[in-house]
Amino acid sequence: MIQRSIPLTFEHRIVFTHGAFETANLTLRDLLAEATELDGRAKVLVLVESGLMAGNPKLTDRIQGYFTRHADAVSLVAEPMVMPGGEACKNDWSLVEKIWRAIEFHKVCRHSFVIAIGGGAFIDMAGFAAATAHRGIRLIRMPTTTLSQGDGGVGVKNGVNYFGKKNWVGTFSVPFAVVNDLDFLKSLPERALRDGIIEAIKVSLIRDRPFFEYLEKKADELGRLKLEPVERAIRRSAELHVDHIATSGDPFEYGSARPLDFGHWVAHKLEQLSSFSVTHGEAVAIGMAVDLLYSVRVGLLNRETGDRILALMEAVGFGLWSDFLDQIDQTSGKPVILAGLEEFREHLGGKLTITLIPEIGRKVEVHMMNESAVLGALGDLEARYRVKESDCEARAN
Repeated sequence: MIQRSIPLTFEHRIVFTHGAFETANLTLRDLLAEATELDGRAKVLVLVESGLMAGNPKLTDRIQGYFTRHADAVSLVAEPMVMPGGEACKNDWSLVEKIWRAIEFHKVCRHSFVIAIGGGAFIDMAGFAAATAHRGIRLIRMPTTTLSQGDGGVGVKNGVNYFGKKNWVGTFSVPFAVVNDLDFLKSLPERALRDGIIEAIKVSLIRDRPFFEYLEKKADELGRLKLEPVERAIRRSAELHVDHIATSGDPFEYGSARPLDFGHWVAHKLEQLSSFSVTHGEAVAIGMAVDLLYSVRVGLLNRETGDRILALMEAVGFGLWSDFLDQIDQTSGKPVILAGLEEFREHLGGKLTITLIPEIGRKVEVHMMNESAVLGALGDLEARYRVKESDCEARAN
C-alpha cells in the first residue's frame, strides 16, 4: 500500500453588500478580477432564477450594464440565462443539461466563472451543474432569500433530487465566493422573508446563547419583518453556519453528526408530504418544535426552556403545526412522518444521529428516538396549536 496525506486549504468568502449590480459597487468586479484568465479578463456565465424577475424587472439589464461598465476586467459570455427555480427545479434534470450545454457552447472553462443568482433550491441545482462541468467551474453564489443568505446558500453543498428523494445526487464544493446582496430581501414576499429567521433561531440554539437572546429581544420587530433586525439576524446566522463548516472538522460530512440539521428529519419529510406547499422554513420550525417537545418528554430539556423557545418561534410568525403531520401509513397504521427518521439516516449515511437541545446554546447527539415519545410530542404540538388557534378566533370575535 502506498499512502500519502493530501492537505487541502479552501478559502470560503462570504461578502455582504447592497446593490451588487450598481456600477459604482466594485464588490463583484474585484472578486472576479482576483482570479482572471491569461488575457486579464474573467469570463462569466450568469444564471438567474426566473422568480426574481417579478420583483426585480430590470435585473438582467442591470447585470448587462454592470459587465459593460467593467469590461476591462470581466467578460459576460452571453445574456443572463433566466431559468425556473423553487424546489421543482431540483426535480428537472433538463435544467442541469441546459447549463452544461451553455458552458460547452461558450467555452466556459475551469478558469472561468458561473454566477448563480436565486434562492437556495436554484443555487443547489446551478451549483451542481457548475461543480460537475469540467470537474468544477468556479462558482459565485448570489443567494436572494433570507433562507439562502443565512443558511443553505453560504454552505458547500450542491444537489438535485432523484428517486423522489431530496438531494440524492450532489457534490461538496466550496464556492469561489458567496455574495449576499441584501437589497434582494426588499423584493421578497412576506412568507419568504420570514423563512430565514427560523434558521437563525436554529443556529443560535446549537451554538450561541447571546444570539438567541438578541433574537428574543427583537422578536416583535422580526415578527413585523423590519429589515434592519432581519439583516442583522441573517448576517450572524451566516457567520455561525460558516464557522461550523470551517471548524467542525467535518466540512464534507463524512461523519454521521449533522448539528446544522437540527429539526430537519421532520422538515424534509413534511416538505415531501405537502408537495412543498409547506416552505422549508415553515417545515424546519415545525421540525424543531417536535424535537424540542420530544426532548421535554424524555427529560433532556426542561419544560420552561422548551416553552420559551417555542414562544420565540411563534412570536416571529411561525405556526407550529401542519395537518400533513396527520397522514397515516395504511400498512403500519402509524403517522407517515415517522418514516422521516429512516430516510434521514439513509440520507446522512451511517447510524441514525439526531441533534437535540439540552439547553439554549448547547447541543447533544442521540442515536435513537423513542417512538412513543415522538408520537407524544406530535400530540403535544397539535394540542398547543389548537389552543392558540382557538384563542385567536376568540379574540377575532
